[in-house]
Formats: sequence, structure tokens, C-alpha cells
Amino acid sequence: MPTPSSHGVHKRSLLRDDVYESIRDAIVEGTFEPGERLKDPELEKWLGVSRTPIREALLRLERAGLIIAQPGRATIVAPLDPASTASAREIVAAMHELAVRLAVPSLNCTNISGLAEANARFETALKDEDVNLALAADDEFHDVFVQTCGNEMIPSILEQALPLLRRVERQRFSSHAARHSVGVHAEIIRLSSLGDADGAALASRENWLSLGSKG
Repeated sequence: MPTPSSHGVHKRSLLRDDVYESIRDAIVEGTFEPGERLKDPELEKWLGVSRTPIREALLRLERAGLIIAQPGRATIVAPLDPASTASAREIVAAMHELAVRLAVPSLNCTNISGLAEANARFETALKDEDVNLALAADDEFHDVFVQTCGNEMIPSILEQALPLLRRVERQRFSSHAARHSVGVHAEIIRLSSLGDADGAALASRENWLSLGSKG
């Protein structure tokens, strides 16, 4: 299997989350393609860690639906599955809807400014066709609500469901269809600044449900 050119990119003190995120990102970005076999020795060489954190990361990735473990045979990158993606999209949309509804009453001027700044970076990244920066800015935008909502279960549920959508997000953010999200973000900001929690929550939900659409 092809792996990124750098070897031993992590120290032995690497947290298990970093191993998980490295493999997850390689799957999402397409370095590890659907159906490709993931081999422990090659992952160990690439990441510079022992087998234990790699196996822990693979278990998390299996729960997230990004890999398929075949006992006694192989561990492969899961193919893109429309049904699983649709299920994850519904969960993510519902969690973000709830986060916005809970967060809006607590938002302050700093939060609103943070939303606007993140959306501006998102728009610039899309214009520059920089998918990685667009994803980062989009995450920053939505994280304002997630971190302010006060419900600690929402981030953990999103961590479980969101990875399945990353491949769809990357496809969308590399197309002109993503420009629509800039306007939706602006509307979410407007409604949030007015204290309209329900309106902002519904706009956020529709924004996430639009992932995978061709419009």
C-alpha cells in the first residue's frame, strides 16, 4: 500500500488520538483508497509508533465506518457507502441543529465575530480552491456552537459520525456547490445575532443535510 513519503513522523510519546487522526486523514484525503489493505508494519514505519496505538486507532476507525476488519484476513479501507453516509449525515445534522439551538442564547459579541471571521476564511479558501483550509475554517465555524452549547455528549457523537462525511465534504468543497454554504453560514450568523435559536438551528440542519446534493 502507498504511504506518505515521510517516515517516523510521530514521536513514541504520541497520543493515541494523533495516530487515529493521521490514519483517518489519510483515508479521508484519499491517500488510502477505498478497498485498500492497511498493513500494520507499513503503518508502524510511517507513523513511527508501536502496533498497540495503531490497533487502537483501527478499532476506532472501524466503529466510525471508515475501515472494515476481516478477522484472520485483512483490514481494508471501507468503500463509499451511500446508505451509511446518509445515516451519518442525518446524525451530524441533528447534532449540529441541537448545538446551535442550545448555544445561541449564550453567544456573545466575541462568538459572533468568531463566526464571521471563520466564514470569511472559509469563503477565501473556497475561492483559492484550498480544500484543507476550507475544511478547517468550516470546522472552526461550527465548533463555535459545539463548544458553547454546554452539552458534552454532542462532541463525542460527532466524533463518531463525522468521519464518514469527510470524504463527501472534500468532494463538495472542491466544487462550486460549496459556495452556497458561505451564504448559509452568513444567514446562521444573522439569525444567531438576533437571538433566533430555532431559525439558526434549522438553517444549520439544512446546511448539513445539503452535503452530497448536486445543487
